Amino acid sequence: MSKELFMQRAIELALLGAGSVAPNPMVGCVIVKDNQIIGEGWHRNFGGPHAEINALNQVSDKSLLNGAEVFVTLEPCSHTGKTPPCADALIQYAFRKVYIATLDPNPQVAGKGMARLQQAGIKVEVGLLEEESREMNRRFLCFHEKKRPYILLKWAQTSDGFIAKENYDSKWISNELSRMLVHKWRSEEAAIMVGTNTAWYDNPSLTVRSWSGKSPIRILLDRSLRIPASHHLHDGSETTLVYHDAKVPSLPSPAQFVPISFEGDVLKTLLEDWYQKNILSVLVEGGTALLQSFIDQDLWDESRIFTSKQVFEKGILAPQWRAAIHASDKIGEDELKILRKG
Repeated sequence: MSKELFMQRAIELALLGAGSVAPNPMVGCVIVKDNQIIGEGWHRNFGGPHAEINALNQVSDKSLLNGAEVFVTLEPCSHTGKTPPCADALIQYAFRKVYIATLDPNPQVAGKGMARLQQAGIKVEVGLLEEESREMNRRFLCFHEKKRPYILLKWAQTSDGFIAKENYDSKWISNELSRMLVHKWRSEEAAIMVGTNTAWYDNPSLTVRSWSGKSPIRILLDRSLRIPASHHLHDGSETTLVYHDAKVPSLPSPAQFVPISFEGDVLKTLLEDWYQKNILSVLVEGGTALLQSFIDQDLWDESRIFTSKQVFEKGILAPQWRAAIHASDKIGEDELKILRKG
């Protein structure tokens, strides 16, 4: 087997942690001796052992580690957080070489893990399947490199380009399979956001129901606190952040009310607050006005657009702009396009 195949296996393992490890990155690790895998692991859940530790624990006869090679998708950590440094755990054994797909931009690591391995006499090679590894951890990398969450925009539109009817009714434009897929997406993101009109007219729950997984933090932009406490977003079922500048500071609701200024750059204020709150990604499911604001300020990373065969003829137009199509698919009769910036 080639070294690329071993790293590909590490990436496959890392992906098993999707939706369970944030705000940590997904990481997979494979230990190889004489061209055979003798141990493998992945980061299973936030606060639990890291991939390298799980892989080491799979090897009952530690003498086999002498001269073995390690394939890990992200630079081993060099600091003590909820677990001890993985770099130190690897240094305990006489590994011949450690292959790292990509370095960790987290300032607490950022090359320190690699340097620690090299200082201990272990050869290190960086960049094996780096593109694939970065794709997998694009949320984590965006958060630490751009100092903001990864922003995904999502909407469904009719074949003639409308996101809702004139009365703001936008339910069931996409089909049942598409809506199920959206619930899967929700389970993969740290937070989900809507604006006042969407919350008012749709009364969404913004939870994961048609899929298995953890519901994201719910974010509501409600400047004047128009959304009544009887709406689903105030039901206390999930952590909910309500951003406003109302004179009345809150409603009788278990939601967390966050006062901000709406006079300046609101999106910049929100992004900075989400960064401070360690929110790695936000799925924006708002109406056209909210979605268009992210587009106009170039504060987005990925867009997922369903186009159904329905025709409204008139109503509220979907957001307008051009971007490169990263992928496309058919979900039943709906067409799904995924766009990426740059």
